[in-house]
Amino acid sequence: MHKISGIAVSPGIIIGRVLLIDDTRSLRVARRTIDQADVAAELERFEFARKAAINELDELHKSAAVEMGKEAAKIFLFHIGVLNDPSVLTPVRQAIEQDHVNAEFAISSTFRKLAEKFAAHPDSTFRSKVDDLRDLAHRLLRDLGHGGQETIADMDEGTVIVARDLTPSQTANFDRDKITAFVTALGGPTSHTAIVAGALSLPAVVGAKGVMLQARTGQKIIVDGERGFVVLDPDESTISKYRHEQIEARKVSLSLSEFAKLPAITADGVRINIMGNIEFPDEVEQVESRGGMGVGLYRTEFLYLTGDREPTEEDHYQSYKRCAELLNGKPLTIRTVDLGADKYTQAQEEIPERNPFLGLRSIRYSLKNQKMFRTQLRAILRASTLGPIKIMFPLITNIAEFRSGQYFLREEMEELDEQGIAYDKDIEVGMMVEVPAAALMAGAFAREVDFFSIGTNDLVQYTLAVDRTNERVASMYTPIHPAVLKLIRDVSRAGRRHDIPVSCCGQSAADPAFAALLLGLGVRSISATASSLPMLKKTIRSLTVPQCERIVKKAISFDSEAEASSYVLSRLRKRVPEVFDGRPVA
Repeated sequence: MHKISGIAVSPGIIIGRVLLIDDTRSLRVARRTIDQADVAAELERFEFARKAAINELDELHKSAAVEMGKEAAKIFLFHIGVLNDPSVLTPVRQAIEQDHVNAEFAISSTFRKLAEKFAAHPDSTFRSKVDDLRDLAHRLLRDLGHGGQETIADMDEGTVIVARDLTPSQTANFDRDKITAFVTALGGPTSHTAIVAGALSLPAVVGAKGVMLQARTGQKIIVDGERGFVVLDPDESTISKYRHEQIEARKVSLSLSEFAKLPAITADGVRINIMGNIEFPDEVEQVESRGGMGVGLYRTEFLYLTGDREPTEEDHYQSYKRCAELLNGKPLTIRTVDLGADKYTQAQEEIPERNPFLGLRSIRYSLKNQKMFRTQLRAILRASTLGPIKIMFPLITNIAEFRSGQYFLREEMEELDEQGIAYDKDIEVGMMVEVPAAALMAGAFAREVDFFSIGTNDLVQYTLAVDRTNERVASMYTPIHPAVLKLIRDVSRAGRRHDIPVSCCGQSAADPAFAALLLGLGVRSISATASSLPMLKKTIRSLTVPQCERIVKKAISFDSEAEASSYVLSRLRKRVPEVFDGRPVA
């Protein structure tokens, strides 16, 4: 039995059989010399394969738009763009015309060189496209009749895909009646793999280093998308344990549907505002169907991450308009782009940052790239007439950053006034509390902002000096750490003193145990992934605020996160056993 840790990106527990997709397959194919008289025919073969691939990708784009939403489906528009790009097509044609080689070799050599160039590029945006290039090359070779391609079309039910990484084309073609989960050795929370996992609601673990060395096709596997673990060749006791968890999870799931329609009110009558986090506008429907009262976090950087060009003002506006229309009067909080670090770096960046997480990211990136920032602010303002919309600046560390953001916002307001374009003149502007400096200075910030939203993903990371995407230190990443709880307490107190709302929209907010602590800390608004909302409602309706206050007061007093987590879970198991029995603490 082998247990491998990774990063949980889509929840659920699956027991199945491995189908190993070996993406180490080479782009090298046999070189065949052709006669001058055959050049035209070989060029025609290449053109046939190119057009066939474009037609396939166009169909994929249409189906993906229905299943995953329009934004996620833009991945395939990038693929089509590559197959129309002269900088890619010309070398292939020249190899056939000048070197007199077969189309297969011209394609494989050209795409291999391009993939190697992208892989060596210091910019993570280029490196993230390597698998897309390989996928395109193999698609062209397949259309030319080149064999040796792995296929995931024919497989048994209960299949778990295990791969070094997965391309958008592969994941979009998944037969969800047979494929129940997937695991990759690479990837992070914002990778294409993670995006598609969430869109398809397939349990998934990424960043599982070593899985390609130990997994083999046909092997029994357990995918724990709740905790981020993979178990290969599990023994009977482990299988029995997870089967029990599956049964319990199904029971809970069946009972949760009724909670989606109920108000989020604690057992002692305190109303809690439950919202949803989204990456794409079409996710609004999932939020509403699961009982969300609006969108507390719209991560707009996915407008950049899933496209092959920088979005225009109209692209931004149409996305926000779509959200507002779907929400039909419910609130929408739009976070300005959180770019930089490993999420996105502009192609013209000549010198990569040594430590991008402490570099030019989030609000710093926006203030540096003023044209991009103004474009987004203008689009948000235009959309603000369509419904209750709020603006939120990410990763604020000092007052000057927030004031600078407001300065640009006011300038765009003046520009719209001059042009006679309507917008909400009283639009609320808040900030994410994601670094200890912001939490410690919450009292000062509270005098200037309209609301706080605590982002636990980065707050935990920066407080504990633990990269949440690094499996080597994953066990040290825990929101239920006395230091983190104290910072959240300080922010909540500052909000109450200055009468401004405080919410929590980090990934940890989706965990019922952490949500209970938030209630005890005074937070009255929680925004989380759509799938977690019914469970959060059930938890909230089962507890009283004084109970939560007593639990968090004790948790903060411990010297270690291990003691705090153990205590919290033990207390909550007694209060709400049907939710917390067998569940891990965040």
